[in-house]
Amino acid sequence: MTAVVHPPVSLTVNGIGALVLAPPQTRLSEALRHHLGLTGTKVGCDAGDCGACTVLLDGAQACACLVPLGQAEGSEVMTVEGLAADPLGAALQRAFHHHGAAQCGICTPGMLMAARELLAREPTPDAAMVEAALGGVLCRCTGYLKIIEAVRDAPRFRDMRAAPPPEPGAAVGARLPRLDGREKLDGTERYGADAFPVDTLWLRAVRSPHAHARFTFGDLAAFQAARPGLVAVLTAADVPGENGFGIYPDMKDQAVFAEGLVRYRGDVVCALVGSRAAVAELDGLPITWEVLPPQTDPVAALAGPPLHERWPDNVLSEGRMVCGEAALSGTHQAAGAWETGFVEHAYIEPEAGFARRVGDSIEVTACTQAPGMDRDEVARVLGLPLAQVRIIPSACGGGFGGKLDVSLQPMIAVAAWRLNRPVACVFPRGESMASSTKRHPARITASAGCDAEGRLTAFHFDGIYETGAYSSWGPTVAGRVPVHAMGPYRVPHVRARARAVLTNHPPAGAFRGFGVPQAAIAQEALWDQLADAAGLDRLEFRARNALRPGDTIASGQVLGPSVGLVECLDALRPHWLAARAEAASLGDRGALRRGVGIACMWYGIGNTGMSNPSTMRIELSAAGLLFRNGAVDIGQGSTTVLAQIAADALGLPVTDLRFVIGDTALTPDAGKTSASRQTFVSGRAAMEAALDLRAKILRLTNAGPEARLRLDGATLWADATALDLRGLTLAGEGRFDPPTVALDADGQGVPYACYGFAAQMAVLDVDTDLGTVHLRHIVAAHDVGRAVNPTLVEGQIHGGIAQGIGLALMEEFLPGRTENLHDYLIPSMGDVPPITTILIETPEPLGPYGAKGVGEPALVATAPAILSAIRDATGVVIRRVPALPHRVLAALHG
Repeated sequence: MTAVVHPPVSLTVNGIGALVLAPPQTRLSEALRHHLGLTGTKVGCDAGDCGACTVLLDGAQACACLVPLGQAEGSEVMTVEGLAADPLGAALQRAFHHHGAAQCGICTPGMLMAARELLAREPTPDAAMVEAALGGVLCRCTGYLKIIEAVRDAPRFRDMRAAPPPEPGAAVGARLPRLDGREKLDGTERYGADAFPVDTLWLRAVRSPHAHARFTFGDLAAFQAARPGLVAVLTAADVPGENGFGIYPDMKDQAVFAEGLVRYRGDVVCALVGSRAAVAELDGLPITWEVLPPQTDPVAALAGPPLHERWPDNVLSEGRMVCGEAALSGTHQAAGAWETGFVEHAYIEPEAGFARRVGDSIEVTACTQAPGMDRDEVARVLGLPLAQVRIIPSACGGGFGGKLDVSLQPMIAVAAWRLNRPVACVFPRGESMASSTKRHPARITASAGCDAEGRLTAFHFDGIYETGAYSSWGPTVAGRVPVHAMGPYRVPHVRARARAVLTNHPPAGAFRGFGVPQAAIAQEALWDQLADAAGLDRLEFRARNALRPGDTIASGQVLGPSVGLVECLDALRPHWLAARAEAASLGDRGALRRGVGIACMWYGIGNTGMSNPSTMRIELSAAGLLFRNGAVDIGQGSTTVLAQIAADALGLPVTDLRFVIGDTALTPDAGKTSASRQTFVSGRAAMEAALDLRAKILRLTNAGPEARLRLDGATLWADATALDLRGLTLAGEGRFDPPTVALDADGQGVPYACYGFAAQMAVLDVDTDLGTVHLRHIVAAHDVGRAVNPTLVEGQIHGGIAQGIGLALMEEFLPGRTENLHDYLIPSMGDVPPITTILIETPEPLGPYGAKGVGEPALVATAPAILSAIRDATGVVIRRVPALPHRVLAALHG
């Protein structure tokens, strides 16, 4: 068969003529990325849903994934790589950098290109114009507000130079632009799908279409032989080591390749490896299915039959908190039941990466939140010692917990090891959503009591958390929830239980909060009911019961000084009173009802009652300062924050630091990027490493403790004393493991070394005819210990609130039905209202310069505050979230 030869397509790309030799039906995004090497144009969905691939086509924004190459013949195309040479584009890049408008950065090229089109026709847009122009580009990190600020402020940056970096010793607390920001803005950052070796093979996972089934293969060798370009069909028999992975050492219950039985729609049964064209075709794959009845209801699953022999009652793990008397007491009592569904992480970058064999070792480059854990999993699957496995994290285009579990890493490692060729894999959006972990659905019953003065007396909680087909982070969720179930309040008598229950749904894992956001929905709804019963204002009810320094919590732990909930409520009070007064003053608005709601939260930083260390290393030599930082930055800003901490502790400017980040062969283990731990845990380790190095410098130079350091080429000055660094390498190392005590069977112990606190309020309108909810304003007061970088802290709070809005009002993952970004809705630019952020600083003695985490605390209070406002507006309690219009109407009509 003669291959069809197509004439080259002529384009002008970023002002330069280009000829692309590809079929005219080729997507423009593919032509830009794979033929012209312009990988700044990102692909998040290949369906026009996310907008990450937005480029300018003859000056108008277009989704490059929807434009056939032939249609672009003769056109002028501008991509993010062309912005720096364009005055307006360069101003946008500088404004985005200044405002912290790029977090993980995967949506940033699309945002910039859409903004470039807007500013070309409207130099001074208002917020509504920006929302309309950029509304087709989705962001999962920022909450959009920093982006709107940056676009509106861009004209000011046409001639503005970057602000000078902070002076030595003044980095902590400074609004330093991201140190890794420029690469995210100019298209040079390399994500998992952006760079593969030239001779790379492609891997495609073959997944079960059934939630529960047995299967057998036919003649796979004949299938392979009949398909030129197909190099291998990998099955469980090809796994050299243990065909299982999982988070906990004794729970490696998920197979790399299933062995005759699948437990959810998405389980991998085999993988095709070869050319891109060869692995795209599945027709004729010899596999026979015996479909089994799936268990999709976690309550019914408690009665069996078992989905794994090890857990006969399908209870993977149970956590408890027992304190005080068992009886529910109180002059006023409230009770209820709530239900939440699956929530998809919806990071804009699907899973991607490649592996290659290097002699007797394996290297895996992929997007991940936990390179050390990836190394352990790959080593086990290949049967190799840890020293022969290297994980090199690519830039990570969002994670939120979903990239803690391995996904493609074991498969591509097995393939590269067996074939001795580089092997790459990029999950299409549908595969990513079908197979990845989700937020745990929860079914919660809870009750509480208070005395006549509104002081809490008792709290009971029972949560069934559906953990899906495999363990993932189920034990973590079951253990964390009972600690937090009563919220940040003094409650003398507590009975709380959480069970992680197995079903045939996708595995539920880590998602920004580890089960606490679901519990907060129930607990905060009870406080509203009790406040009303006691005749108290809902903010004052919470203030009356709020935890304070020195209080003893239900686990028996005595809290230290960094407990800023009362300060958060005090900061919220004037906004609360003004919003309540405005709501009361509104006259008859027909079907519209104004509501003002409030919720508080607390969140333990780091792992629950177990070791949680991080190690950092900083080296000084004639080549300069090298910060070996194993903490992966997934958009939250840890690269910048840890550098600010280290620089101040060392006494040198941030700009003196160079970095190696995340590479397991070149950096010490900093632990996973999750549990809001990196600023607190790795930040303290970075501070200790810098202090260690400083002490060594001062000893060598015989300088006093207050000596000023200055690096000048290969010479370090300590005051007037010069230290010649040629032939000399000094290293400082720091390790920090927060002091905790493991919880006993009743939840007694010290689960966390410190806690974040927050209070949020929401103002909204409910249309009682349509059941729709329109958010008008959110005010968020957060105790962050110390804001190392206020711009980044604000960005985390905005992003967390946006995800909380999705949890409350929009997001519901339905396996097999909402596996794309068209049917699964996440907040877009018009869905996030104005947010007033108030930073409360109650220094944490264990934290670096008093800092503690904010990533997960940003989200926890948002959904309960919104649901509180719906109740305030309508008088009804929403029992099932998200509060979609039909559910609001059903609640309104009884």
